[in-house]
Amino acid sequence: WDGVVDAARALGGNVPSSFRGDLLDEVANLVESPTVVAGAFDPSFLALPEEVLVMVMRKHQRYFPVYADAEAGGKLLPAFVTVANGPVDVATVAAGNEAVLRARFEDATFFYREDLKHRLEEFRPKLAGTLFQKDLGSLLDKSDRVESMVTPLAAAAGVSAGDAATAAAAARLSKADLATAVVTEMTALAGTMGRHYAQRQGEPEGVATAVFEAVLPRQAGDQLPQTSAGMLVAVADRLDSLVGLFAAGCAPTASADPYGLRRAAYGMLQALVASGTTLSMRAAVDLAAAAQPVSVKDTVKSDVLAYVAGRLEQLVLDSGVPAEAARAVLAERGDDAALAMRTAEELRVEWAAGEGSQLRSVMAALGRPTRIVRGKEVPDASVAVNEALFDCDEERALFAALRDAQSHMAPGMTIPAWLNTCSGLSGPIDAFFEKVFVMCDDAAVRSNRLALLRDVAGVASGVADLAQLPGF
Repeated sequence: WDGVVDAARALGGNVPSSFRGDLLDEVANLVESPTVVAGAFDPSFLALPEEVLVMVMRKHQRYFPVYADAEAGGKLLPAFVTVANGPVDVATVAAGNEAVLRARFEDATFFYREDLKHRLEEFRPKLAGTLFQKDLGSLLDKSDRVESMVTPLAAAAGVSAGDAATAAAAARLSKADLATAVVTEMTALAGTMGRHYAQRQGEPEGVATAVFEAVLPRQAGDQLPQTSAGMLVAVADRLDSLVGLFAAGCAPTASADPYGLRRAAYGMLQALVASGTTLSMRAAVDLAAAAQPVSVKDTVKSDVLAYVAGRLEQLVLDSGVPAEAARAVLAERGDDAALAMRTAEELRVEWAAGEGSQLRSVMAALGRPTRIVRGKEVPDASVAVNEALFDCDEERALFAALRDAQSHMAPGMTIPAWLNTCSGLSGPIDAFFEKVFVMCDDAAVRSNRLALLRDVAGVASGVADLAQLPGF
């Protein structure tokens, strides 16, 4: 690596540290006795999109591109660094590599110019010739489904009408670049070239950006969509794949995942979490199911939801949340990935506070009524507590504290806010158990007290399943 950096400096530029990863590892494994060789190419090739030039150098030739220093603009320079194996005539090897690269760039130039003869929209019909899956149709069929899903998905996610319109326009173009000559030759540029061609033909910047973001993330550690429109198209595309392929009998197994559905589900959840988008996964699966050309049974929907839930649990665990806290949150808020992740992180912080924390205090208070009603013949949730059956002040005080807490409950409330709301229950719960005998002889009073404790134990519903936490 030091030799590559030194060679780049001698050329008046640098090789970004991002090339120190996979490319450096690959080159290091190909040579036993490395000899660094610097080369150059005709500056006229810089008229090609930078991504095309870098792809040719990096992926096809395993060259290190050279960039100008930041103060000089950081642009790509007409130079490269490669590594030969063993002692070589540096000048001869450099000339040979330059000739090979020139031929590659000439091919890329031809493909690029051919693509520029057409608008991006004009490439869409060619997608009909590429099969996505025999029961789900072609890539054009898939593109049409994604386009149809974006608007209702935006409504379900609370995305603005403007962003929804941008997403719909981007969804229509998002796969068109797969039929272009450049992407046919360099498939890793899918999305990148779509954005470039959209910009060249005058599409709004928001549409062009969303066309690119529709493919994100492409692999682990990749960037995520930064716009609502891009996130919507990325999520819709992955939802279509998940629901459609599960319905077509192509669900992944322990040993095979030919359609990359694990990556699709994980990437979809990453996009939702990173954007903070509130979306019911159950509602989203229903939307995708309605768009499929095959019947999607309820059992298939359940399978998809269970599969996505497994990926969400892994995403939460990967963020550093303890397994118990992750399971506690996902049991109640797993239908909304962004909310679940936020809640899990909040619970992690509260749990880490240890003994004496507000969380431990609330757990201790709620643990008593929870254990009492567990396994008992408790009245159905439809049976309300009857204040007229209270015969002591402790019952009335606990009921009043419960109603006060319930009045402050809100969907999606934070863990700290929920703990503050529940903290007022601790005293009345303690007093209740000190003075009140729940399992009394009077059946009506006993049932009413169990109903009261049922409601007290249920204040964590929709927030976290405290039973998953140690010590509850």
